[in-house]
Amino acid sequence: MRRKLIAGNWKMNGSLAANAALLSEIKGAAGQPACDVAVCVPAPYLSQCQSLLEGSAIRWGGQDASLHESGAYTGEVSCSMLADFACGYVIVGHSERRTYHGETDELVAGKAVRALKSGIAPIVCVGESLEQREAGKTDEVVGAQIDAVLAVLSAEEIAGIVVAYEPVWAIGTGRTATPQMAQDVHAMLRAKLRAKNPAAADAVKILYGGSMKPDNAADLLAMADIDGGLIGGASLKAADFLAIIRAA
Repeated sequence: MRRKLIAGNWKMNGSLAANAALLSEIKGAAGQPACDVAVCVPAPYLSQCQSLLEGSAIRWGGQDASLHESGAYTGEVSCSMLADFACGYVIVGHSERRTYHGETDELVAGKAVRALKSGIAPIVCVGESLEQREAGKTDEVVGAQIDAVLAVLSAEEIAGIVVAYEPVWAIGTGRTATPQMAQDVHAMLRAKLRAKNPAAADAVKILYGGSMKPDNAADLLAMADIDGGLIGGASLKAADFLAIIRAA
């Protein structure tokens, strides 16, 4: 049975004082959870998170990484820099990056490769818009997104990634895919992984990232191929984040 992963995505939120209070409460109450736990935080706060979380059961990671290793790329953060802060994870291809920064499937795939080469597990985000879902193109769109990543990874590298399905239409809208709707997409993603590496596919965690909250977490996490959550707003509230951890 796959061990679940609950990963918080703070997005562009936080302050030194707020972070310290939030992490102190989560770390104190989580103890040794029965699932893996991580927080993906804005780059300026990685040092603080490393200092506060070292020695605890909670890992930390970045929210994005550059396709480049170094050079004249002002404002970008490389995977080797994330590794300097002992990041265990980095989110790549989040819907907000794809929408606001024009990130392509190929760019996301390249970032996943960079992360793996730096010893960091990329949380590869895939998902469809409301228009695409209503047009019946969910499998086509999401399938193409994951195929682009699988195409540049060796069979062995597949075991090092995490996949996060985030239906764009369910993020911050109050709408949530039903557990079965989410499971159907997760099962399709699992099949894609299995076609690339049958041995590793069942070990890869596929997270649900469409507004998972305390009141729907248990039902979503009960699905066969939902291995955890990529948590947005609820990860900024200790009580909500801890409730989801307990559900896992």
